[in-house]
Formats: sequence, C-alpha cells, structure tokens
Amino acid sequence: MKPTYHYTTVLEALNDLKEKGFHYDFNLNHEAITANPNDYAVEHIYRYEGDSDPDEESVVYGIISITGKKGVFVAGFSANSDAEASQILEKLYIENSR
Repeated sequence: MKPTYHYTTVLEALNDLKEKGFHYDFNLNHEAITANPNDYAVEHIYRYEGDSDPDEESVVYGIISITGKKGVFVAGFSANSDAEASQILEKLYIENSR
C-alpha cells in the first residue's frame, strides 16, 4: 500500500490522524519498530516545512502494525535528525512505494 501524503502543521497532522484512529504514540515505544520493522507499514505521511528555519521541518507518520495497532511517529526532517526509528520508517516508506 502506498502512503498518502499531506502537508500541514504537526498539530493538525496529529489531530487528523487521531480522527482516523491513530492513537498510539510510537515515539514512546520506537524500539518495537526498530526491532521488527517489517511488522509495520506507513499509511500516511504529513510533512511540515518551517518558513525560515530548516530545523523546524518535521514529518508525522501514520503507522499501522500487522496486528492492527494504529499510531503516530513524529520525526525531525533536517540534517540533524538521525534517529534510528526515523531512518527505518523512511526505509519502510520507500519499500512500500515500489
């Protein structure tokens, strides 16, 4: 399944995903994603670009697990952002887009 792209603020993205049933916070338990990345798929991607500061850029992922758990992961989208879970989600997105 190819993810759906949206461009909005982080708060609007989180509210929209919550309305779609994405309640779990994967930022609090990102170890599950890094340990078993193939158990997750990216369904929605919300990207926010800061007007003047590249460090304000971020991406919000709407993720679903193979067990049906829906949640979100918020990651920085600048050169300074190198979190392992964020890199894995980007890889999952690329693999799912093929």
